[in-house]
Amino acid sequence: MELTEPTVWSMDRLELGEGLRWVDGRLILVDLLAGRLLETDGDRPGPLRELRRLTVPLGAVAPVAGSPGDWLAAAGTGVALLPAAGELRPVADLLAADPEPARMNDAVADPHGRFWAGSMTYAGVPGGGSLYRLTPGAAPVRAVTGLTVPNGPAFDAAGTTMYLADSPRGEVDRFTVDPGTGKLNGREPFLRLAADDGGPDGMTVDAAGHLWVALWGGSAVRRYRPDGTLDREIRLPAGQPAGICLGGPDLRRLFIGTARVGLSTAGAQDGALLAVDVPVPGLPTAKAAAPVG
Repeated sequence: MELTEPTVWSMDRLELGEGLRWVDGRLILVDLLAGRLLETDGDRPGPLRELRRLTVPLGAVAPVAGSPGDWLAAAGTGVALLPAAGELRPVADLLAADPEPARMNDAVADPHGRFWAGSMTYAGVPGGGSLYRLTPGAAPVRAVTGLTVPNGPAFDAAGTTMYLADSPRGEVDRFTVDPGTGKLNGREPFLRLAADDGGPDGMTVDAAGHLWVALWGGSAVRRYRPDGTLDREIRLPAGQPAGICLGGPDLRRLFIGTARVGLSTAGAQDGALLAVDVPVPGLPTAKAAAPVG
């Protein structure tokens, strides 16, 4: 089944489809504000199956190494373990002391097992968001401050390059990552988008080291070369693409989560899960190291 054009992959419509991951032969995603963890198959379109439903927003999850069915989650005001069986177990409350009401947003594991999670204020206060790094056995580190709505991050195959978006500002920055410690160095501008392009949201790096970016409000996803030049654009039948990943049996199927939230009148495909096949495969989904304790 070859998808040459963006195709609706499910009849479900999400409020905010984010955190897409290809894990153990299935697509994992969240309906963020509804706190829902979902899955579906990657070979043929079908319904979304609910794995968990939380009472707080669920930004994204990463599979836990050595523990099939367990997830490390950016949820509510911190990070929690979602075990295959049993109740949610808090790992770190990161935002309890923040002066503004805030929640976790996008998150991902890097190839070295560290978990990176962004935060934002509900009011979208400029500079009110941060990116946190969690390493088992160490205290959480606020690795990047002064963000508004952080999305990503996305890592290359070696885990030594990180891309981080600040969506309202239309910015994607690139960092060098120390593979041993996770310390960030050498921050540099990678993309600076015009307002009518849309805001950079979910991102993923493919096997050629190119960066795919979902453009919230731009009805498109784009692929950028490592030098920051545009390689290609795929136009979409939904205005707010949010989360993306490369999956399917050969990792060449680009899945795109979209959103209805904030639209006065949602179109027929707003909130849909979309899919299209691309020539270059993605990278395997990185797993988070199991939390200590």
